[in-house]
Amino acid sequence: MSFLDKFRDAAQKAGIQANAFAQQTGRAINEQAATARAGFSLPKECDRSAKILQAFLADPNHPDSALNSIPKAVLQQAKGLAVFSVIKAGFVWSGKIGSGVVIARLPDGSWSAPSCIGTGAVGFGLQIGADLTEFVIVMNSEEAVKAFAHAGNLTIGGSLSAAAGPIGTGGAINAAIRDPAPLFTYSRSKGLFAGISLEGTVLVERKETNKDFYGQPIPAVDLLTGKVPAPEAASAMYEVVEAAEMVDESGIPQQAYVPTADPAHHVPVAGYDLSDNASATTASTAVEPTAAAPAANKPIFDADASEKRTN
Repeated sequence: MSFLDKFRDAAQKAGIQANAFAQQTGRAINEQAATARAGFSLPKECDRSAKILQAFLADPNHPDSALNSIPKAVLQQAKGLAVFSVIKAGFVWSGKIGSGVVIARLPDGSWSAPSCIGTGAVGFGLQIGADLTEFVIVMNSEEAVKAFAHAGNLTIGGSLSAAAGPIGTGGAINAAIRDPAPLFTYSRSKGLFAGISLEGTVLVERKETNKDFYGQPIPAVDLLTGKVPAPEAASAMYEVVEAAEMVDESGIPQQAYVPTADPAHHVPVAGYDLSDNASATTASTAVEPTAAAPAANKPIFDADASEKRTN
């Protein structure tokens, strides 16, 4: 076979593969869009959010999982939580769509009834592939909760600034939350904590989904201020949060990663080694990456470490 024939054969195979991939990613977007139109329900979103939170929060049965989780101190002073997942897929054209719930801390310390949220966008560019990313947004102020509750939507990084949230335990965490940004953002993709920007993302109240569950139109402000009792459908989600708030951190090393506002001083992180033979280290702000760590501008943490200990 001549070189020209080999080239033609390779080009033909590449074209077939590209067409197949385009069809596959197109189906993924269409299926997710169909789910968005007909498959959302508040109980399903609460169950999904409970599972997402389990991946981000420490496990009381394994306190050392706190080293690789949203800090207990951050959770205890949180005024609200937005938990959602986003699927993004495309081939040249790209689309993303996501859903989840928002809950708010009530004056007595309990959590409000959930309000369903959604987000989505269409873009153009070199977008090849499909990916599912999970997010937790910690609302650190009453103003952040009110911004969503009264408007029915919230633009990340709009009128309220957002920052990548800290991870771990110790004095560095306490320092980071003395004067925190209104919003802390956390993301997880392919089992890893990943610094994926949410700047400009709009979270919108899903009024129809709320109406279907509660039986009547109830605005987010009434749900998030305790005018509606917390439903049994959200109990699993509440239990995950309350359990993480009770984690005993006294016997584990003080080890934290606190992202800096200046990208020039951003230290890439390969992930904490939580194996039994790992040496205990104390880090005031960050953990240095190992030699095998991939070069990156944003921190990546192994969010599966705690899961492996539970299996």
